[in-house]
Amino acid sequence: MTVAPPSVASGPRVQAAPAPSTPARAPGRLRRLLPLLGPAVVAATAYVDPGNFATNTVAGASHGMLLLWVIVAANLMAVLVQFLSAKLGVATGRNLPQLCREHYPRPVSRLLWVQAEAVAVATDLAEVVGGAIALNLLFGVPLLPGGLVVGGVACALLAVHQRHPRRFELLVVALFGGILVCLLTTLGQTDPDPALVAGGLVPGLAGVDSVVLATGILGATVMPHVIYLHSDLTRDVRRRAGGVRAALRAQRCDLGLGMGAAGVLNAVMLVVAATVFFRPGVVAPDSLEGVHAGLADLAGPLAAGAFAVALLLSGLVSSGVGTYAGQVIMDGFLRRRVPLWVRRAVTLAPAVLLLGLGASPTSVLLVSQVVLSFGIPFALVPVLLLGRRRDVVGELVTRPAVTAVAGVLAGVVIAINGYLVVSVLA
Repeated sequence: MTVAPPSVASGPRVQAAPAPSTPARAPGRLRRLLPLLGPAVVAATAYVDPGNFATNTVAGASHGMLLLWVIVAANLMAVLVQFLSAKLGVATGRNLPQLCREHYPRPVSRLLWVQAEAVAVATDLAEVVGGAIALNLLFGVPLLPGGLVVGGVACALLAVHQRHPRRFELLVVALFGGILVCLLTTLGQTDPDPALVAGGLVPGLAGVDSVVLATGILGATVMPHVIYLHSDLTRDVRRRAGGVRAALRAQRCDLGLGMGAAGVLNAVMLVVAATVFFRPGVVAPDSLEGVHAGLADLAGPLAAGAFAVALLLSGLVSSGVGTYAGQVIMDGFLRRRVPLWVRRAVTLAPAVLLLGLGASPTSVLLVSQVVLSFGIPFALVPVLLLGRRRDVVGELVTRPAVTAVAGVLAGVVIAINGYLVVSVLA
């Protein structure tokens, strides 16, 4: 027996409502995305710390736009490294120090902890000194009291994080935005030549001095403490996103915003210094104080004031983030927490001591960058090795091609930082 197909009812056909277009869904997607953003911006503060201010402005003042391409290349390296770190946190729900403790022998884990603590101290050294310089430039505060003020503000930021982690992220984002506004204000007072800026994007070097400065720019880019930190910042994103893939997509967007802004800020520092100082009859400054004074004389008080405020915000926010990284390091490697004020006092002590002894702030910044360069391979290599293990990251295992590219970049960064250390100590 053949069953007839069901008849179609007569009468007007009801047309199905059209599927919403992409623009109609965008607001909903944006609302879901916004709560997941922030970790990469917090990490990006390490890329606009006072050490970057010093390196980029000196490079621009002494070599013009020549090394602008180095900043672009260094930022692209940093994006890949930070993404691999963020992916560890999303995939495992643990941070890099915890994973090192769980998957490496105890002696190796303890060695990694010791060098990571040295990195935390060196990080604080640069950021406290930079903030103290800014307070001195803006308000005439002596360096030693200024360093204590920066340390106190950083402690307050960490207190906010302990009670309200999301508010801490939003506060850091706001301070980062302040740095962006201030540096763009300084840029607006200098009127750079677009043709010269475009020329700086063409790779090239000129003499040994430019090689050393290029090495310094690259060496200060991949910051070891923020590699540890980023994996911790993204641990909760997976739960908030409702899945691994959604969390990873959000982190790609977050990295584009955070690291993209950091790259722009570093480029602005160099472009400003090149425009103002790299011209006949102008003596290139070799310190942040000299850059500030030169901006006031040659570009006006607004440019100098905005630069100093950006430096102050950089010192304050990067010091708070650096102290947070120190807590992540100790808790992850040792499963131990110490009171916030104890942690703050330990990392602040070297900076306060050096400022109290009257050490040159520029020399202090240089020494801190040298110490940081030693810590890069200890953070970078575990990220690569753990990320390629399926038993650690599951379905988010790093593809062989990406691992190969990241491995080459890691080798380049390690070699460059080794060259920097040799050049400084020679």
